[in-house]
Amino acid sequence: MDEKLKYSLLRGDLVDTQSIWTRHEKRVWFITLITGTCMLYSTRTTMPLLVPAVAAAQKWSKTDSGTVLSSFFWGYTLTQVVGGYFSDRFGGQRVILIAALGWSLITFLMPTIIWSTSSIKSYAIPCIVTVRILNGALQGVHFPSMISLTSQNLCPNERSSFFGLLTAGSALGTLLTGIMGSFILDYFGWSYVFRVIGLMGFAWALVLRYYAMAGERNRIINIATPSRLCANRTPTETAVPWLRYFGRLSFWACVLTHACEMNCFFVLLSWLPTYFHDGFPHAKGWVVNMIPWLALPPCTLFAKYLTTQMLARDWSTTTVRKLIQSCCFAAQNLALFVMSRTTDFHTALICMTIIIGGTGFHNNAVTVNPQDLAPLHSGSVFGLMNTVGAIPGFLGVYLAGHILELTQSWPMVFSAAAGINLVGWIIFIVFGSAEAIV
Repeated sequence: MDEKLKYSLLRGDLVDTQSIWTRHEKRVWFITLITGTCMLYSTRTTMPLLVPAVAAAQKWSKTDSGTVLSSFFWGYTLTQVVGGYFSDRFGGQRVILIAALGWSLITFLMPTIIWSTSSIKSYAIPCIVTVRILNGALQGVHFPSMISLTSQNLCPNERSSFFGLLTAGSALGTLLTGIMGSFILDYFGWSYVFRVIGLMGFAWALVLRYYAMAGERNRIINIATPSRLCANRTPTETAVPWLRYFGRLSFWACVLTHACEMNCFFVLLSWLPTYFHDGFPHAKGWVVNMIPWLALPPCTLFAKYLTTQMLARDWSTTTVRKLIQSCCFAAQNLALFVMSRTTDFHTALICMTIIIGGTGFHNNAVTVNPQDLAPLHSGSVFGLMNTVGAIPGFLGVYLAGHILELTQSWPMVFSAAAGINLVGWIIFIVFGSAEAIV
């Protein structure tokens, strides 16, 4: 046990499901983590927001832009499992902190990197791609670390709703970039967007280190769960039985369904500003970068409410997860179908809002499914799920850019996303489950 930590060991009537976090600690960590997720997505979406302006200044083609945007996900796939493993073993808060310092620094320095590589044109894109890969690798540990941290410090019946709400920070971060970033871009230029958001990331990392993590000194720990008393567990306690997970169809249904939905989400996350910039050049940037993301927090809350109500009526967790995920895919595919056939700005904006809102249902279904399947190894399992989920991210984002370079066909991009969604929907309905594997 770390001698620097002052634990109060609770004895007597405590049960094994006693939460390690007190009510005050839950509030502190919830605000800290949702703010961190907000900053994570704010830094992540700076490049998609700014790529039309940067591409025009640096004379990038659509393929170049697609390569730069997709390269983030190349790195994002590398650290998911590793991040989950180290978080399960040493504590997610430490992994999150170290990574946050890295991705904040890269965001702050991105204008300097772009300008310094522009003089060597043959190496400009490869250099920027390398930095983007590193940025993706650092951000890849955030969600596995966060789900590991919440799994280790919350009761089983609190974990999915708590984590599901934390994912709403992704919409808040995208809104922050869309509103503040669009304003800074219009009045000060694209380089200042990177600088300001990078500094905000640093500020959040300081709050995490000197406020939230400082609260560990007064951590209250249940003596009935001695394995949680020490951050450094033995290898046997943290060994992940991957073969048992790999042998279950419910595990692969979770992984593949997440990958299919992430393909849709990442393609739109990366290309949404360019779609409106190309198709509706007179539309105000802050409108198209803000309104679609306004739907995600209320949809996440509504999906959480539906989940809670159905579980309270003794619906099986498996049935609830499938119904909520079906709402996601049904809404997204209907909106993608309409978007691929409309030329009206308002219709396109409404459809994009529905698609982003549908992700809130995904965040309360497949995204929290690793906590159902692997309550003891949720960080590692979520890391693997997100690794596979990021593969369609970089492939889909790159291929979308390539398709646009060759055909200028947005309907083809949307139809492909809808088809992949349909595959994931069928897989999860047939093979998905919420029964614990280990």
